[in-house]
Amino acid sequence: MSPGTRNDPNEAARLTQQLLDEGYTKRQVATMLGRDASLVSQFFTKGKGASMVSALRQLVRAVRGGERDTEALSGIAEANTTRRRTKTGQKARVRSKDTVGVPGESMAGRAGRQAIRSGAAHLAPVVHATGRAGGRLAFTVRMKADQYVYSAGSEKDSGGVRRGFVPRADGTEERTYGSSSTGGFDAAAWSRRVADHHGDVTEAMREWLVETGRAVEDADIAYLEVRGWIPEESR
Repeated sequence: MSPGTRNDPNEAARLTQQLLDEGYTKRQVATMLGRDASLVSQFFTKGKGASMVSALRQLVRAVRGGERDTEALSGIAEANTTRRRTKTGQKARVRSKDTVGVPGESMAGRAGRQAIRSGAAHLAPVVHATGRAGGRLAFTVRMKADQYVYSAGSEKDSGGVRRGFVPRADGTEERTYGSSSTGGFDAAAWSRRVADHHGDVTEAMREWLVETGRAVEDADIAYLEVRGWIPEESR
């Protein structure tokens, strides 16, 4: 019997089934993975999906941890996707953010409200891996507009980041801190900060926002994105 049949599902199919059991559709799983829905079906029928196993494991872990936001789940999958390889064994040139160990490449993770409440622990590996590699970090934070100390666009809030904020219809604003063009933040220092909070990335970010005078004391983060990279000059 070939792998991937309903009677003998492969690992990708088993993990996908767990997401289906949580109420997601194959199309939603495909969207999270950044792939076509037909590929997800082939996890079950043709034994495909080996390169998706790491991402699927993290999706299952995040969902069981309470994350339901599909945007955040897509970010988790993106940060844990293994690139397919060409016939010569080289990594295929695909648009993904799955590695931080090579200059010029990056990884990323996102956390919606459910994961935020539990500390957004799945973002800690992005911070720590980037710190170990001597890389840099950038963040995107979403909160209610009145929880920021400075008005949107203020140089004191996100100085040097062009269009570093995004107002939203629900009264929240996304603001970006750090970027590759401005050099970002020292990932090693942030790794220590997150470790001091026992892996709670939400609290580490909240403390930093308050410490630097950017947020009010009782700030409530609704969304958090972390991006890590190794600068090109590190080649």
